[in-house]
Amino acid sequence: MQALTLLLLFMALSLHIPLSSASSEQQLHPIILIPGNGGNQLEARLSSEYKPSSLFCKLSYVRRRNEWFRIWFDPSVVVAPITKCFAERMMLYYHPELDDYRNAPGVETRVPYFGSTQGIRYLDPHLKHISEYMGTLITSLEQIGYEENHTLFGAPYDFRYGLAHGSHPCQVGTRYLQDLKNLIESASNSTNGGRPVILIAHSLGGLFALQLLNRNPPSWRRQYVKHLIALSVPWGGTVDEMLTFASGYTLGVPLVDPLLVRGEQRSSESNLWLLPSPKPFGRKPLVMSSNGGKNYSAMDMAEFLKDIGFGEGVGPYEGRILPLVEELVEPEVPITCMVGHGVDTAEGLVYGMGGFDVQPDVVYGDGDGTVNLNSLLRLESEWSGSASMGQDLKVIKFRGVSHAGILKSPAAHKEIVRVISEINSDSLILYGSRNI
Repeated sequence: MQALTLLLLFMALSLHIPLSSASSEQQLHPIILIPGNGGNQLEARLSSEYKPSSLFCKLSYVRRRNEWFRIWFDPSVVVAPITKCFAERMMLYYHPELDDYRNAPGVETRVPYFGSTQGIRYLDPHLKHISEYMGTLITSLEQIGYEENHTLFGAPYDFRYGLAHGSHPCQVGTRYLQDLKNLIESASNSTNGGRPVILIAHSLGGLFALQLLNRNPPSWRRQYVKHLIALSVPWGGTVDEMLTFASGYTLGVPLVDPLLVRGEQRSSESNLWLLPSPKPFGRKPLVMSSNGGKNYSAMDMAEFLKDIGFGEGVGPYEGRILPLVEELVEPEVPITCMVGHGVDTAEGLVYGMGGFDVQPDVVYGDGDGTVNLNSLLRLESEWSGSASMGQDLKVIKFRGVSHAGILKSPAAHKEIVRVISEINSDSLILYGSRNI
């Protein structure tokens, strides 16, 4: 789920999407695309407060001082000396006196192209083939009549930050929700005759979308949001995140030492949000010892964080994150979940004598290669019977489609286009679950 992992997933994909067509005269509900973790470009600027940790980082700092540059994605981050510079610039710091997260000193960040799809089509516009994110999906939407900045919009964000429960301050995440709300209202009112929007959210973006809906009154939801299409959303977190926190995670790419990025990955507020939730994962051991040591379930997360050497994460997890993930409230907005399954997905991590600094043996189960199936299907599991209470939910499953692959899968694109077309013609039929 972490940003570097997501890019490496896309580099391995090369699927082609068939073209579709639709009448240009059809009245369209505007669409807003919400990316996942690492799914949009991010820019940074370094000031004199930035303290580089090495001569190499200092030299690159002098060259870029006070100038905006794209920090995500830059393919050079897979080279070890640059990886270290990248990691220290992407670090977040939790400030107990603020009860909130901030950038590293001297590092300013911004999200380019908010409202546009430009920053989510490709992570590096100069390397489109290996950094494509939502490019083919956007092309499919354009094929059925959607137009950039008229009926089609993007809502990128600083994916390192997350949200917090209740009264806890969350400056960056809360500002994003307000920006997203304003974009939804503008897309509906300005050029689309008051038609409510369709939200299409991938991965982490789906968690933000659900929070946005539930933090606004029912009258606002009914007026402005027609439907949420949730692609590969980790409603209950993922075991992969425990690997990320314990040992660092780079999909095994040999050029990147996972320990170089572990600190940065641990510092990410959104990664805390993606740890396995107690309700869907229960007391099943997820991290195990092969030599008689401790085992950890989703119910033991605070102890797990302490024992891996990240005790400073316990307070934010218990106070800000755990209450946020305990219950997922039905927003009474129709939701279509599209998920991959039948792909080997980590469901257990077995550590030996080397401890957490050594990559574990992995026990695999069902999922989309990143998110476990019980997490992908959490809404279906917990909201069963909710239709009578005003919550329409449909789940469509794609065998053999991966977490990132759902954005390029012809079968998934066909279903996305079908659902959107039925919404636009007011003929959408909501069924419980389908397998494709």
